[in-house]
Amino acid sequence: MSDIREIVADYIMGLPPYPKGREWRGEEDLIRLSANENPLGPSPKALDAIAKTLNSLHRYPDGTGRELKEKLARRLGLSPDNIILGNGSNEVIEFAVRTFLKEGEEVLVPEPTFAYYRIAAQAHGGRCLAIPLRDFKIDLVEITKRVTSQTKLIFLSNPNNPTGTIFTRSEFEGFLAPLPSQVVVLVDEAYGEYVTAADYPVCQDYLHEGRWVITTKTFSKFYGLAGLRIGYGIARKDLIEQMEKVRQPFSVNLLALVGAEAALEDEKHGEKTSRMNEGGKRYLYRELARLGLSFVSSEANFILVYFGSHTPQVIEMLLQEGIVVRSMEGYGLGGYSRITIGLPEENKRFIQALERWQEGS
Repeated sequence: MSDIREIVADYIMGLPPYPKGREWRGEEDLIRLSANENPLGPSPKALDAIAKTLNSLHRYPDGTGRELKEKLARRLGLSPDNIILGNGSNEVIEFAVRTFLKEGEEVLVPEPTFAYYRIAAQAHGGRCLAIPLRDFKIDLVEITKRVTSQTKLIFLSNPNNPTGTIFTRSEFEGFLAPLPSQVVVLVDEAYGEYVTAADYPVCQDYLHEGRWVITTKTFSKFYGLAGLRIGYGIARKDLIEQMEKVRQPFSVNLLALVGAEAALEDEKHGEKTSRMNEGGKRYLYRELARLGLSFVSSEANFILVYFGSHTPQVIEMLLQEGIVVRSMEGYGLGGYSRITIGLPEENKRFIQALERWQEGS
């Protein structure tokens, strides 16, 4: 039999798979603190809009997503020409890679960060260089030092997943200033709606600075529409025009479009989500500290917690208690687990389970 390596590109053969969590569908009685989902679920307005659209599933969606882009543009103070829609923000990342990256060019990624950046880039022949975090934060200074004439694309997650840390406005501006003109910077703000820090850079402010900056955002996290897969990118009009060329027709489905439009309009649900997340974060900070557990302060809807060599035991114990959390071993953070901030009663059950574990240790 022929060797599969004869027909698969070398950069695909060497590509590590995305570190998937276990599929928990069908086990809805579990407390899922593993995937950074909004525990409140979608906006009731989004659910109502989706239900009213079910009879139209035999029709194609608007391939341009015009109404959603117009609503986003008004909300962000931009033109619809600055926005591209995708099947989740992951697809927008694909657009950027397919549009701007040539085989053999360099891609800089922090490490650890969202694993899909490397996958997308390497799958298109990019040479990925990883720059370690410093004190759990993306080291923008070191990334700048690693830029060469071969660097084409830099991925930045703000807040970073899985640490929840951010870089500030002044740090970002200092990072952009010395970059060569050929470098495209993609800033992933999947958790941006959760940030409360006053010095958080709003990346659409940099569209007119003469820089190649693309921002990706999603409806999966804050807006609770993870199951519909819809996200978007923000960039200069000339960048958007080129990325639109590689977007397949109707990649965003009808229910996702109407659900996202309605979710944007539900300010009360957004405010409730923010209050719940901030309250849950304060509670978990206090209780984790009381239990003597180290953690990383977060601007997202999750917290990175250190259990050290006990991590496998803790994860299994929590599962026996009906609570699912995410091991970070696949992200190179052995000893850490990422804990999604849940509903108040879910957070309490998580802490109570840890208390019982400590008492029995």
